[in-house]
Amino acid sequence: MKTTFYLLYSIICLFASCSSSDDSSDNIIDDPVDSTYFPPLTGDTWETTSPTDLQWDNQKLTELNTFLEQNETRAFIVLVDGKIVVEKYWNNDLLGQPFDVSSTWYWASAGKSLTGTLVGIAQEEGFLNIDDKSSDYLGNGWTSMLQVKEDLITIKNHLTFTTGIDYNVTNQECYDPSCFNYLTDAGNEWYYHNATYLIVHDIIENATGMTNNQYTNTAIANKIGMTGFWTNTAQSSNVYFSDARSAARFGLLTLAEGNWDGTTILGDSAYFNAMTNTSQNINEAYGYLWWLNGKSTLRFPGSTATIPSSLTPSGPSDMISALGKNGQFIDVVPSMNMVVIRMGNEPSGSLVPVTFHDEMWEKLTEVMEN
Repeated sequence: MKTTFYLLYSIICLFASCSSSDDSSDNIIDDPVDSTYFPPLTGDTWETTSPTDLQWDNQKLTELNTFLEQNETRAFIVLVDGKIVVEKYWNNDLLGQPFDVSSTWYWASAGKSLTGTLVGIAQEEGFLNIDDKSSDYLGNGWTSMLQVKEDLITIKNHLTFTTGIDYNVTNQECYDPSCFNYLTDAGNEWYYHNATYLIVHDIIENATGMTNNQYTNTAIANKIGMTGFWTNTAQSSNVYFSDARSAARFGLLTLAEGNWDGTTILGDSAYFNAMTNTSQNINEAYGYLWWLNGKSTLRFPGSTATIPSSLTPSGPSDMISALGKNGQFIDVVPSMNMVVIRMGNEPSGSLVPVTFHDEMWEKLTEVMEN
């Protein structure tokens, strides 16, 4: 199966810039462990657990760290029960300085999952409803489609990549009306069309009356001690940047189902469960801007082909992942009460990071199977 898996990966094109289905019982995150540790909102204190205490294989961990360092990794963090088990930094930051705990790096498309969580909070706070028409927040004419077709598109379609907007465009980042044309009715096709996601940031800003940064800080970051910011780059707009520990804080928030040390951040359990389960009947491995492991089939970014494989065969079946270009990973594993963070450059020269993701998990599993 894994040979077929890698062969199929090799022919899939790039991982862009970077409503539960009948399958809704899968991947529902169980109640978080009561003993989960949450670091203070300020300062550098973060409790640790040693790999030896967990009976991990230290030789295999050394091999994993060598693999990560040699493959252009900048940061690697593993949390178990909220405590740091592994925290390593290598290579240089974007300014050419040695990468460390305070260094900033981009999330690329892993930021989509942060946006998915923000939408859930905005809905809970009454700013929007994901079943509303997108035009309720963007105005009529945000596409070049007939109004009757534009009105079929809801916020949920953006969260699930099922807008029906034509993805056969030269610029997958363009979300001007001239770049949004009709392909099929909303809900009838799944395609990882980045521009249909990017416009969600406009929806959030128009719904809340706040900028992306203001709402992210108000709704999440200030409440969990996360520091980061949205900005535009030469390649894409609305890219999130933070240090690795901030990414770990977001992963820990997700592991705890939207709760931070007794404080509710996202209290809508129905939305959370929908976000972290199959969201439509075309791509089993996709929720609301989150990737889902353990499914029997999936579609990759840049493809309309459905293949018989899980997303990360070497990883835990209940894992949900925020995945971004060049190997930005935020992995949440409820069954192990674990969060795994990886930041860095693309390791192999390929534009698809999911093969590397599987290789990383194969080695990490060997560490834990001592």
